[in-house]
Amino acid sequence: MDDEFATMALDDARDKMSKAVGHVRTEFANVRTGRATPALVENLVVDYYGSHVPLRQLAGFSVPDAMLLVISPYDKGSLGAIEKAIQSSDLGINPTNDGTVIRLAFPPLTEERRKELAKVVRHKAEEGRVAVRNLRRSSRHELEALEKDGSLSGDELERVEKELEKITHQQVAAIDELLAHKEKELLEV
Repeated sequence: MDDEFATMALDDARDKMSKAVGHVRTEFANVRTGRATPALVENLVVDYYGSHVPLRQLAGFSVPDAMLLVISPYDKGSLGAIEKAIQSSDLGINPTNDGTVIRLAFPPLTEERRKELAKVVRHKAEEGRVAVRNLRRSSRHELEALEKDGSLSGDELERVEKELEKITHQQVAAIDELLAHKEKELLEV
């Protein structure tokens, strides 16, 4: 019985921590690296006839070359709303609209902008690490509560906490690895 509760708590913690790492990965994908990619805009929220809709549901994307992203709305009436959403985003790019598609031309990043983006990425990584540590803490509280009500022995609690610590280190290492890769991508000219 001890093992069952402990295993469930560890699996729950592992699952939530993996989701936190996945969130960091998604956040990193939204940071521009000088190359055009649909990931930069597909999650932008567009005010479409009074509803807030992700851009990926309103348009198709193509990347004809490394510095150009073409957005083709399924409904031509949404062009203005999409353009407005892009302008109000933190992308720092002005869309050009020819009446049928929207083009985003990505200028090469300056050294200063690369360093700013590297700081943003480091901040997002730290937020991810904090989220993982908070999940560890809440799991630890759950485990201590299980020990208090007699569902978990002291020895079992110690073993499970060591396992929880190991999972936490693995997830933090995964975030650090993502950060190193993204920083390298950002800072290479």
